[in-house]
Amino acid sequence: MSGLNFSRNKTRLSLIAMAVLIASLLASLTFGAAQISVTQVFYCLFEQCSDPLEQTLIWQIRMPRVLVALLCGAGLAVAGAILQNTTRNPLAEPYLFGVVAGAGLGASIASIWFVDHIGLVLPIAAFLGAILAISIVMLVGISTKARRVESLILAGVAVSFMLSAVSQFLLYMGDPFATNRVMFWLMGSLARVEMADLSIISPVILIGISLVLLFHRHIDALLLGDENAVSMGINVNILRLFMLAVCAALTATLVAYCGGIGFVGLMIPHIVRHWFGATTAPLLVGCCLLGSTFLLWVDVIARTIVEGQEIPIGIITSILGSIFFLTLMLRKNN
Repeated sequence: MSGLNFSRNKTRLSLIAMAVLIASLLASLTFGAAQISVTQVFYCLFEQCSDPLEQTLIWQIRMPRVLVALLCGAGLAVAGAILQNTTRNPLAEPYLFGVVAGAGLGASIASIWFVDHIGLVLPIAAFLGAILAISIVMLVGISTKARRVESLILAGVAVSFMLSAVSQFLLYMGDPFATNRVMFWLMGSLARVEMADLSIISPVILIGISLVLLFHRHIDALLLGDENAVSMGINVNILRLFMLAVCAALTATLVAYCGGIGFVGLMIPHIVRHWFGATTAPLLVGCCLLGSTFLLWVDVIARTIVEGQEIPIGIITSILGSIFFLTLMLRKNN
């Protein structure tokens, strides 16, 4: 009976979170340099815009970044949740595996040597750099002497420092304008996303989450310990590396288009576990809903808190994430 009540509670929470997400999506379209009412947004979405300028503003400027924020929040939160469950490490986070550092290296190279085609080359170079970083980490994981989870995390940290050092050297030697562009991008921004970018981001996020859901029972077995998972016939090392590859694809794609947005994959899964539990399937649902809502409002703050300017999203998420974990540490110590 208690299990049934718990399931009903999770269903109720999911419905509430979904309603909040839909309301947040509509509300986020009203914020910006030009104020648009909720009524005007409703008419533009479901009927006909009364003003061509409003139609351009909503459909070509705000809607792409709102949808990308939704997918980015969901993807980063899911990647963090999967890494934490598969490694049984609550501090595991996508960027610990060098993804952002690799993407930054690719972006630095593109900004220095492909200035004339930067809009096209930047996301491709960032994606390839992120894949390079995660490939190095996975090679360490496949080696016979480094099969432990801690080895993967330490390898990720080492790769991150190494690639960051190379990026800093290239930016130091490069053009100051290119350096400023890459630094702003590395701090995370949705300012340059377009509707066409969704054709690449959406399939990666949907396929990645679907693959994780396909193996959700295997991941739940890992929560019981490697020995129990092996006794159930699960190849722990292969499963862990496969999940790492899925998380790498999710994070690399998002970093390529949105830059470095930290702490989402670290903070959101912690919050969701208190409401939905630690088992993988409900955890993923909660992460998708809460992660999307969280990043929608962070994007709103980024483009409205300072008049006439836009703050990089990564700065805001880092501040919120730091406060969150300091509060968490203080509560555990008391």
